[in-house]
Amino acid sequence: MRFLRIAWLVLRKDVAIELRSYEILSTTLFFAVACVAIFSFAFVREGQAPVDAAAGILWIAIAFSGTLALGRTFERERYGETLKALLLAPAPRPAIYLGKLLGIVALLFATEVIVVPMVAFLFSAPFFSRPGLLVALLGLGTIGYAAVGTLFAAMLVRARTRDVMLPILLYPITIPVIIAGVRGTSALLASPVDEPVAMLWIGLLSFFDVVFVTLSLWTFEPLMTE
Repeated sequence: MRFLRIAWLVLRKDVAIELRSYEILSTTLFFAVACVAIFSFAFVREGQAPVDAAAGILWIAIAFSGTLALGRTFERERYGETLKALLLAPAPRPAIYLGKLLGIVALLFATEVIVVPMVAFLFSAPFFSRPGLLVALLGLGTIGYAAVGTLFAAMLVRARTRDVMLPILLYPITIPVIIAGVRGTSALLASPVDEPVAMLWIGLLSFFDVVFVTLSLWTFEPLMTE
């Protein structure tokens, strides 16, 4: 219970700060919307878009905007010396990681609420034919991506080249998550919907989430101590 309480307090702190300024949410959302709009101008011709383009563009927008959100979140912690204070507090380090992870996931979910309907509209993609499967794919994919990103963003918070190093470290490791998300979403866009394939990728995303979250909880304390 103490572990969960500390994670909740860290999450509540991040949400309260963001609700006062909307700094990271507005920046992340603007970047994601701009990314989708640029791709729509590139791919949509006379109101027609490639059938499989929507899935890839959706996950590219999520990945790129997620990288921006991760960098800005820990940049705020560095300026305020908040992360140092959290690490000095008599609290389990994995609980701090979990609270930060939940904050990033909530931020990305808020972005996806706007971006998914936008992609569906611009690319005439039937995302909502199976809303339950779509939510599962987006939720599991976002958690897997944010689990690794939160760990690396915290590890690089003191590095001068953190803005360059974060995507270099993050993208190669999260490629399986992004591929699973794209393939699973493409299965939902097939006509008819290929539910067995979508469920297969959902299962793989669940496996990736368990592995990434477990390893991140295990390695967060030694990485931050170093």
